Amino acid sequence: MFIIIQFRCTGPDNSIRSMPDAAHPVSPAPAALIGLVGLASAMGVGRFAFTPLLPLMQDGGTLSLAQGGSLARANYLGYLVGAVLCMTLSPSPGRTARVGLAAVAALTAGMGFTGSLPLWVALRFLAGVASTFVLVGLSSWVLPLLAARGRAAWAGWVYSGVGIGIFFCGLVGLATGVLEASPDAAWLLLAACSAAVAILCWSALGAEPSTAAAPALRPALPARTLRLVVAYGAFGFGYIVPATFLPAAARQIIPDPAVFAWTWPVFGLAAAASTMAVSRWWRDAPPRRLWAGQVVMAAGVLAPALRMSVGALLGCAVCVGGTFMVVTMAGIQEARRVAGASAPRLIAAMTAAFAVGQLVGPFTVTSLGSPSSPGVALPHGIATAVLLLGLAALVIGPAPSVARSLEPGGRT
Repeated sequence: MFIIIQFRCTGPDNSIRSMPDAAHPVSPAPAALIGLVGLASAMGVGRFAFTPLLPLMQDGGTLSLAQGGSLARANYLGYLVGAVLCMTLSPSPGRTARVGLAAVAALTAGMGFTGSLPLWVALRFLAGVASTFVLVGLSSWVLPLLAARGRAAWAGWVYSGVGIGIFFCGLVGLATGVLEASPDAAWLLLAACSAAVAILCWSALGAEPSTAAAPALRPALPARTLRLVVAYGAFGFGYIVPATFLPAAARQIIPDPAVFAWTWPVFGLAAAASTMAVSRWWRDAPPRRLWAGQVVMAAGVLAPALRMSVGALLGCAVCVGGTFMVVTMAGIQEARRVAGASAPRLIAAMTAAFAVGQLVGPFTVTSLGSPSSPGVALPHGIATAVLLLGLAALVIGPAPSVARSLEPGGRT
């Protein structure tokens, strides 16, 4: 779930104006690149590096499936806490992203330097907080910069960084398994890459965009937005089941890491390609039409429940990876469309529902599996049903009307 905070720059006449150069001016192309690599580190490593490394840690005898579920839940809880902190404290975007990028590198390195489960839980929790700091900070830093320079459509390329990061971490997991290296070495390699990203982005993130104050929030959300909250919570539950245990499930069929480890790079590649495609060809599509891609996600989640095979799991990776980022962006766009000035409150409520779904998902898998193998058929079937019910909650009944625009001249 992405919390995208939009700022606007106005002149004395309250019209939109170009962003002034800061002490270290950043042009659109370098800014977009910083956003891309920063999100690759925050999400690919800070959030999802554990997914391809979980089966390798199981093979090494350092982690059971139930313990893996605990680490996943700790990370998702940290994500929620980080989101709440960002929304309540409203920190400086550039500084927030800097702190988060440095913390992702340090906390990831900690995973390779210790074998203590309590420390691992703490590290993954803090990594979830740090990844949210980067996500919120970079979104708040790069999106207004691109919009002010007439490059708002580049946002899709920026968010392809999430899929690229997942793809890279999947390749690291693949190489670690094929070479029979220690998962500790993989954690340290990913930490080094995250440190390099932090160093690369550090100076540019010191150039804060000049923005006007955000519009005041309405005291309460319109009742018509409840369906969005329910639908987004269902999305959080449905996608997280394969997003946490896909390689571990593939390992049950073929224990060779040269085969099962490919599921996660495929997932990331599909995520990156989908955001690029939307940015290029469907950027003007209505948000609800893009959100309907959740049907494709549900089909992918259902495939392993019907027939457990590597092909079904790869199909799941393509369908879920190719839609989860699109649905994420569509959900945020729809919230801003229907809630107007109350959009931050609605996004906060959607974040909370999404986080609850993420927390429940891993528990469903571990509770229905054996101590060493995740349950597949029943959890995937439940996740499919939840996804379809959430989509039904979104589309049944009249679509909410458009709220008052957030900016003068009807711009949102």
